Amino acid sequence: MNLPDGGRDGLVEDERGVESSDSWMIEVQDLTKRYSRHKAIDGLCFKVGRGEIVGFLGPNGAGKSTTMRILSSFMPATSGTARVAGFDVFHEPDEVRRRIGYMPENNPLHTDMRVREYLKFRARLKGVMGARARDRVDVVLSQCGLEEVSGKLIGQLSKGYRQRVGLADALVHEPDLIILDEPTIGLDPNQIRSVRQLIKDLSGKHTVLLSTHILPEVEMTCGRVLILNQGKILASDTTQNLQRMVSGGGHVVAEIAAPEPELRACWEGSPEVLEFNLSPMDGDYIRCALTPQDGVDLRPMVFDLAVRHKWKLRDLGRNRHSLEDIFVHLTHASREEEEG
Repeated sequence: MNLPDGGRDGLVEDERGVESSDSWMIEVQDLTKRYSRHKAIDGLCFKVGRGEIVGFLGPNGAGKSTTMRILSSFMPATSGTARVAGFDVFHEPDEVRRRIGYMPENNPLHTDMRVREYLKFRARLKGVMGARARDRVDVVLSQCGLEEVSGKLIGQLSKGYRQRVGLADALVHEPDLIILDEPTIGLDPNQIRSVRQLIKDLSGKHTVLLSTHILPEVEMTCGRVLILNQGKILASDTTQNLQRMVSGGGHVVAEIAAPEPELRACWEGSPEVLEFNLSPMDGDYIRCALTPQDGVDLRPMVFDLAVRHKWKLRDLGRNRHSLEDIFVHLTHASREEEEG
């Protein structure tokens, strides 16, 4: 399920004579971080394309924070390589930091500074000076919906607005890669929707690596997910492909008004149906839970049967797994493999 690395297509040689891909924002190969006998991450290999929004998932202690600190050049790895925008995080840390906007979980804001003042200060620290700094501050104030509070002390802002300030800080120097660690934690539903939309609006212009425990946020925001457990990548794919992998193509649920013996005979005689379960419902309706053979989409077949037999079809759809179901399934399977 890992995103294919490809051959030599798309490889270019930069001004330093180093061969790298112009399609990838993050390239990680055999990355390991060891603390004494404990491996926080163990031989990680993954890539993130330019303009992608990727969810970075895993239980506590999975190695997410370690990986993000290494990518940000704040922590050395024990072995392996990592590149951001073509620059080596170990040998070219200054170039990497110029291209990264990092918003940590516990946002260390200066609460005694006013919003605009703080963002100008942060822009200067990141090498953005003069008129460009003023322009960039104006842009991120607008982009993050902070114009009406730009003159307020950060300490007087709500949690939602503080998260916006943290995001504006991460964006002020126009980084190629934005790393967000739990950006919606502690926010109310309205604030979550607002921050979610801000993140989605970054797609294409920036690459975003989003680490969170709020799995529905990943489903609604990210095009792809990386699932990490005990320092290793378990999966790297879209949520749709992960659902197909976990469910074998997806159970189909149909509510049909028909005699149960006829329904049973239909499903038993259908080579496309691996398993089925029938449950009586209100009136003459029966709930049919169907498991397909080899990932076949059963819905057209079910619809044609209902039309042919003149059965009433009230509902027909796939029983979709949530990202939480997928996450639990993969981490549980990984644990069973280690214990076995």
